[in-house]
Amino acid sequence: MKTLLVCTSVSHGNTRRVAQAMADVLDARVLTPQEASATDPAGYGLVGFGSGVFSQRMHPDLLAFARALPPSSGRAFVFATSGLPQLPFAPFTRPLTRLLHAKGFAVEPAFTCRALDTWPPFNLIGGINQQRPDEDDLSAARAFARARKNHPTTTA
Repeated sequence: MKTLLVCTSVSHGNTRRVAQAMADVLDARVLTPQEASATDPAGYGLVGFGSGVFSQRMHPDLLAFARALPPSSGRAFVFATSGLPQLPFAPFTRPLTRLLHAKGFAVEPAFTCRALDTWPPFNLIGGINQQRPDEDDLSAARAFARARKNHPTTTA
């Protein structure tokens, strides 16, 4: 299955590391929103959309890319790295998941993991999650990717 990962990773490369771990399993191409065109996802059976989380939101570049996509009948998933965990009542992946659903994608479960966060006020102490994503996180990302590859009809 041909797979594309569109990933914004701007602070420490955490999300790019997670994307690369998934790409190794999925034999996927990894592009930034600036490198991809809105028509690129149409040529792929599965598209992952990932970014770091900033103030409980996915990166604006990734959201703008998703908004520019034409309608699709493809499969997609969202992945994210964050300093703090998702709030159960307001997951930071939800707006992008809803946007992709509205575009016609069959959106599969999301993947998230903790990562180094040096945004204020955490920068005052050198950041939180200083060793993350670690090998356990990357292993979980690879397992998530295998599940997408092995169960192509799994949806959220």
